[in-house]
Amino acid sequence: MTTALTEAPADVTPAAAHRQRRRRPTGPLAVLPLLVFVAVSFGVPALAMLNGAFTVKDQVTGASSYTTANLTGSFRGAYLTALIGSVKLSAVSAGLATVLGLPLAQAVVTSRFRALREAVLTASGVLANFGGVPLAFAFVATLGNSGVLTRELSLTDQGWNLYSFWGLVVVYLYFLIPLMVLTITPALDGLRPQWREAARNNGATSVQYWRHVALPVLAPSLLGGLVLLFGSAFAAYATAAAMVGSAVPLVTLQIADAISGNVLVGQENVALALSLDMVLIAGLVMAVYLPLQRRSARWLA
Repeated sequence: MTTALTEAPADVTPAAAHRQRRRRPTGPLAVLPLLVFVAVSFGVPALAMLNGAFTVKDQVTGASSYTTANLTGSFRGAYLTALIGSVKLSAVSAGLATVLGLPLAQAVVTSRFRALREAVLTASGVLANFGGVPLAFAFVATLGNSGVLTRELSLTDQGWNLYSFWGLVVVYLYFLIPLMVLTITPALDGLRPQWREAARNNGATSVQYWRHVALPVLAPSLLGGLVLLFGSAFAAYATAAAMVGSAVPLVTLQIADAISGNVLVGQENVALALSLDMVLIAGLVMAVYLPLQRRSARWLA
């Protein structure tokens, strides 16, 4: 009987190992279509952008040559002003959305009404993706120079101007705050009730609990959310283009002008250089976001 029990695994193990060997090669093959799609959709445009950013065409001979003139030109004059304006707008909008989105998400998490939580999260998912021309039209009709609220509250007499930097910040908050709610809610769900109870048993107040326990644990998630909001605001184009035009200098608007031919002779590829600048900034954003996301996952798992 002992021999039979010891020999049974020997009969089963080779078969299981054989099945594992047969299944193993199918993994890379299953991912191959996705890799091909990513290479075609992202790799080819990225290579074309990189090639054009360093290419200048001679207007006399028509010959093309590789140079850094486009890239250095993208950091001068109006292009540099637009790049700084985009970074400033994205940083301010992301910072305000983080500060305002955290208490809203905490109220949703601690709510006893499940229907309210689901309604807020569903609305946040919709509003986080609401942008472009429809969003610009909604704010122009509401808070523009002849908007409903502008006339009713006499906002123009108080110095309000929708077509300005701060007006654009208000519009961006409309979709950044819901995005922050969606981003930080899983982290707030990960805060364990035992931590609050332990702090309360040791005489800590709610403010002390948030200062010494909750916020340090949430810090990686908050910084990750801030970086994510920054990237979302930095890449936004249609809303600003439809609402402020060239009144607020932004790098996305400069790229659109350069693509449409509104550049000096010999600077046709400046738009590609500006796009490369945006890709580099987005790469830095992701380089900060991913480690923060992994660190928060260790605490809140």
